[in-house]
Amino acid sequence: MERNGDRAWAAIVVLDAESLSPVESATATARLCFPYVPGLLTFREMPSVVLAWERLTRKPDALIFDGAGYAHPRRFGLASHGGMMLGVPSIGCAKSILVGRHGPLGPERGATAPLVDKGEVVGMAVRLRARVAPVYVSIGNEMDLPTAVRIVESAATGYRLPETTRQAHRLVNELRTRG
Repeated sequence: MERNGDRAWAAIVVLDAESLSPVESATATARLCFPYVPGLLTFREMPSVVLAWERLTRKPDALIFDGAGYAHPRRFGLASHGGMMLGVPSIGCAKSILVGRHGPLGPERGATAPLVDKGEVVGMAVRLRARVAPVYVSIGNEMDLPTAVRIVESAATGYRLPETTRQAHRLVNELRTRG
């Protein structure tokens, strides 16, 4: 997605849970019909995600969205909307904090700290690679926080981001390059 562009790109990568090998992937491009408004990215991004979802022949058991779920100012971010719209359990795994704060994390892979906003745990800061910035995991749809953290950690391969997000980013970049 470009902040000032007129198109949104999406990719979904389905991985084998054991090997983390890609089983299938789908991409899509959609014309943007909603302006860039922080906190309302669902309305801008979901049309392209839905198109990619419809192109999959093997649907995943759960989706990890590159964005927030419950850790959102309205407690209903992209991962919540997307999981509900697609009828699949979903997780938000954001690269930055929309709401809340967390205490210190150890430097090791697997270190966690609750993400707290207004006295409520809204997610978990999770370090997927030693001495690298954490990601921010929150529930999306039909998901609890311990399970969401476990799934994101199980999709980690030594990089900052889970493999689902890394591979989807690669596909989107290829799609954008082709124009």
